[in-house]
Amino acid sequence: MDFALSDEQVALGESERAWLAKNDPITARRPGIDDGPAHLPTDGLRHLAHSGSIGLLTTETGGTHVDLAVLVEEHGRAGSALPVAELAVAASLLETIGHPAAAAAESGERVVLPALSSPEKSGLQARFDGDTLVLSGTTAPITGLIDAHDILLVAVTDTGAEIAAVVPVETLTVRPLDTLDLTRSWAVAGLDVTLPQDSWFSLPTGIAAFTHDRLATFRAVDALGAAARLVDLSIDYVGSRTQFGTVIGSFQAVKHHCANMATTTEASRATLWAAAVALDGDDPVARARAVSAAVAFACSGASTTAQTALQVHGGIGFTWEHDVHLLLRRIKVDELLDGSVSHHRRRLAVA
Repeated sequence: MDFALSDEQVALGESERAWLAKNDPITARRPGIDDGPAHLPTDGLRHLAHSGSIGLLTTETGGTHVDLAVLVEEHGRAGSALPVAELAVAASLLETIGHPAAAAAESGERVVLPALSSPEKSGLQARFDGDTLVLSGTTAPITGLIDAHDILLVAVTDTGAEIAAVVPVETLTVRPLDTLDLTRSWAVAGLDVTLPQDSWFSLPTGIAAFTHDRLATFRAVDALGAAARLVDLSIDYVGSRTQFGTVIGSFQAVKHHCANMATTTEASRATLWAAAVALDGDDPVARARAVSAAVAFACSGASTTAQTALQVHGGIGFTWEHDVHLLLRRIKVDELLDGSVSHHRRRLAVA
């Protein structure tokens, strides 16, 4: 498949990178990094709403998953706490079900995040009791949940029917998680609610799997962005650090490390672009293969790149003050959520 970003998509990425450079998330996070989890910045949510990023996948805006991938990579690169993909996916799902909260979510007035069961271990149960829907169990980890107003739950019921329900966070038991990631907050939601018939919506068959694929793809794109930042940091460092009177970037072993990081990152970007294109297509089998192949390759590659970047930086890479460990931590969490590398490899093997 021949593919390249359009001029508009390149400009979109450059514009978002410029905004993130001006409002550096890691610099803003540093002073309070020991005080608790990262919260969603108000100015960042306002930026996403005003730029149309939250409503990017809605019919009115007409954006593509490739467009969203461009934005998500930049936020991963910057170490942003903003759940760009989650907000956009939730907005598109709200439009699909015709929910009255769609306008408030798209404008940023309410933070609505998608919630699903873990793809590897089902922790949610959804069953019908007459005309009511009974929801119980625990969602998969959700980033930004501690600052959200609602979750948009997507689940498969005991009858095999697929449903969506908007549930206020205040009615849930939110349990923040302590993870390696210091740049974002993570939490799970415990549900024990009964919804009347007019409070949940039927979904077309396959939407649950589609939503899983979307979130898995953009989790890997986030890891790609962080890995690309580590490649740039490493190249800058080895170009200025000297040893034995020589710039260490001239050593063959260091050159090989940098080349391996760069080629892995570029290959990962290509696979994830292919997955994003598949998300815009209408073949669920091809989509599943493209997504799992891309996620398994990109997340594994990002993790290897992070470890190599740490090695290339030497002693300074282990310091609290350097950004290497923050990006490495972020990548390791991305590697495990929305389906681990081993999960996607198993899924690809039977696809």
